[in-house]
Amino acid sequence: MRLRHIEVFHAVMQAGTISGAAQVLHISQPAVTKVLQHCELQLGLPLFERIRGKLYPRPEAHRLFAETEKLSRDLAGIRRLAASLKSKSVETVRLVATPSLSISVLPPAMALWRRDFAHTQCELGTQHTAEIVNVLRIGEADLALSLQDPRHPNIVAEPLAEGPLTVLAPAGTWSAAQCEQPIAVTDLPDELIGLPDSDPLGELIAGALEAADRHPVHRTVVQTYQIARLLVEAGGGLAVVDPFSAALPRTDALQRRALAPALPVRLYVLSASHSPLSHGARELVGAVATVARRCVEAVAPGPI
Repeated sequence: MRLRHIEVFHAVMQAGTISGAAQVLHISQPAVTKVLQHCELQLGLPLFERIRGKLYPRPEAHRLFAETEKLSRDLAGIRRLAASLKSKSVETVRLVATPSLSISVLPPAMALWRRDFAHTQCELGTQHTAEIVNVLRIGEADLALSLQDPRHPNIVAEPLAEGPLTVLAPAGTWSAAQCEQPIAVTDLPDELIGLPDSDPLGELIAGALEAADRHPVHRTVVQTYQIARLLVEAGGGLAVVDPFSAALPRTDALQRRALAPALPVRLYVLSASHSPLSHGARELVGAVATVARRCVEAVAPGPI
């Protein structure tokens, strides 16, 4: 079994399709098919069941995948090193974050990281968590930031920080004494800026409201927590957001109070299980964790 066979075989196993593997390897679909067929011919056994144009790994494929996983990781590392040497850069770190985290946590984390990695190439992107999983699986990013653990067998989710859901209101909504205390779910107004039911935070908030027998109206529904925050700043109502969106940046146009009972929200760094993080990527994770903890500390009772 040649190294190219292992490379193509692992790409097919991770992507699940010939087209996905071709995209990962930046080669044509016929080229992937040809290498895979040659691999099976050399092994003397089929690795996949081909049913109506789809590939289904046989038990032999799963065993072979496990046995060659370390070698595949080493090959991926060699490819990244070769690309870095070609571009005369030590390494390239590719990070994807959800829209809100790309605005709240990522910029100060990047500034902190750049103090020690001034010359390291870094590529930043924005995706929702469902798309992030695919991006990591096909090798288009090294790590990602999300408020959701996708619980995917090929994705490692490492919690970095945890803070409470926070209620934002336009300045002047609450007295100074009220701002020093959490606000109960039962005391929320009859109208809130809403999040989609499919959003993890939206589900968490909806569950808390349902448990308290509260059914506020959501005349305005937004896709990201930062949009909710901006609407609150403009006087458009109250919103419940994550602690990281609540903490940054500071402004006199808002007040905030922790929600009671406390509903914790975690920030995760996600990576592909088959691709260990480089030194630069791991240090970037540390910078994100530092900034995230500062955000949680900043979400304290009192006006912003």
